[in-house]
Amino acid sequence: QSKGKKPLFVQLVLDNIWSLYEAVMKRDKEKIEKIVTSLGLRIGARESRHADPKVHLNAICSQWLPISDAVLSMVCNKIPSPLDITAERVEKLMCVGARTFDSLPPETQELKSAFMKCSSEGTAPVIVFVSKMFPVDAKALPQNKPR
Repeated sequence: QSKGKKPLFVQLVLDNIWSLYEAVMKRDKEKIEKIVTSLGLRIGARESRHADPKVHLNAICSQWLPISDAVLSMVCNKIPSPLDITAERVEKLMCVGARTFDSLPPETQELKSAFMKCSSEGTAPVIVFVSKMFPVDAKALPQNKPR
């Protein structure tokens, strides 16, 4: 970088996205056609003739860099397998608030083994875990509060 060279990520990724963005916003048909053919994309005439250039850009990007594939592959690569869950974590997930696992009804406690097996057999119980996430400032977390 000190010699005026761009970082590799900028050269290989960001410059390509930026040149596509500029070509579409400036309506440079030759450059757009060159990019679309080099990527092997099929953009419909309706999107390419649309008055709003963002529609054309969205059509190109949704085929070139589909977000659904990227998110799914990221989830598959980064989130650990449910088979790797520990017994303590299962108990925490099954208990709400200050309740302990031992205070749950016996029928619910029996679900722990099914939860850990993640079996797809027809006789296995179906377990659904519903979670709601709330964005919280890191300073508001209990471990970061002054004592």
